[in-house]
Amino acid sequence: MRNSIFSEKFYPFLLSAYRWYLRTPERSLEEAYKAALNIKAIEDEYFNGNKIDFNLAIYSNSVMDYFESDLAQQLKTARMRLTEFRFSRWFSNESNQQAARKAGIEYPSPSVTLEKLKFIDEIISKYTINEIFSSSGISSSQISTSDSTPSDDQSLTSALRTNEINKNNLVERTYTPTSPPQLAKPKTERHKKARGKADTTGILPRSILSTIGRLQIELDPNAEQDVVNNFRQAQKRSIISIRFILLLIIVPLLTHQLTKALVIGPIIDNFKSAETEQIFLNSEMEEEALLTLQRFEERIKFENFISNAPPLSPEAIETQMREKAQELAAEFRGESSNAIKNVFADIFSVATFIWLLLVSKPSIMVLKEFFDNVVYGLSDSAKAFIIILFTDVFVGFHSPHGWEVILEGLSRHWGLPANREFIFLFIATFPVILDTIFKYWIFRYLNRISPSAVATYRNMNE
Repeated sequence: MRNSIFSEKFYPFLLSAYRWYLRTPERSLEEAYKAALNIKAIEDEYFNGNKIDFNLAIYSNSVMDYFESDLAQQLKTARMRLTEFRFSRWFSNESNQQAARKAGIEYPSPSVTLEKLKFIDEIISKYTINEIFSSSGISSSQISTSDSTPSDDQSLTSALRTNEINKNNLVERTYTPTSPPQLAKPKTERHKKARGKADTTGILPRSILSTIGRLQIELDPNAEQDVVNNFRQAQKRSIISIRFILLLIIVPLLTHQLTKALVIGPIIDNFKSAETEQIFLNSEMEEEALLTLQRFEERIKFENFISNAPPLSPEAIETQMREKAQELAAEFRGESSNAIKNVFADIFSVATFIWLLLVSKPSIMVLKEFFDNVVYGLSDSAKAFIIILFTDVFVGFHSPHGWEVILEGLSRHWGLPANREFIFLFIATFPVILDTIFKYWIFRYLNRISPSAVATYRNMNE
């Protein structure tokens, strides 16, 4: 009986799984061959049978991005299926082939297999990861990472991480003859190496070097194509940076609200009761409630004195005071419960923010380059204006009042008493440390990169 049940239910399933295993070499080769055919179809239809070249400005930016992602996906599929074909052929032996013939599986002839492998190799050999993302600048050390990472955003951000985008950055690149050659990179990338803004000091003034570099670029026959590539890179970098900034703002806020409303709030509301729940978390809440109740009583008496209505009896005043006290108790009970929820929700929000920073290191590098180009691309007067605005707000004469409001707001947000001694100690130390760091940055970096901005800042500050 048991054997009949096994043969009826489990044996067909095991047989189909074994057939699937035996067909793995044929299936892997066929999928790799289809991916190569898809690449060949794009070449024949849109590039006149030639290799897909992203440096050609014959299509719009969106179309080239579509070709780029499609080519990367097809190449990834072809490589993975070829690897699967090799491993399955390595495990295939004479017994497996005999079992396949008994199961009715016919492998293609060796000549057909060789023709498909030859065609796949011809297509794949035209492209490398460097060639596909040459406009984005992926280095050879990132090839394995881009192959094994399924996220297009991470491969794109890692591609943009090593580039200087705008024309000014292109001028400030330098020739490095000792560096190892890279395959299929643009001329400006083969012979030049990007360097930071803080390392651009030399014997000659930067204006002369920039003029010479600009003339070299203008005389370069590939200058127009380099400008198009740089514009595309700048556009991609801006999109990634703005999207990452929005993620850093929106995701922690959504995490705070969702965890507070759906997770922490129901748990706290489920375990609390009206008898055991604490109305006031600290003495400041209690003093505020008593002061509100006192003002309410005084307002009732004042309105009764100035009105033509008959005077209220002590019992009527006491009744209104009791009702107001119940309203204040419910209000501060909810505020205390909300403060406790804020503590745990903020923990989840901070954890989400840290997690985003840990998993988005390529995006952080792109964002750093984005801010670097934005800040250093400003005029000297704009830089001086931003510096003075920042210092006056955070470390200036009126900054202690702002820090006091921020700290008191945080204390109320978490239901903690506002410790005046801690607030005064923080105001006496933190802005001083921040001012020292800011002055060191001006002396160490900005003075080397933009001396005129520092001079403008000093003149405006005097």
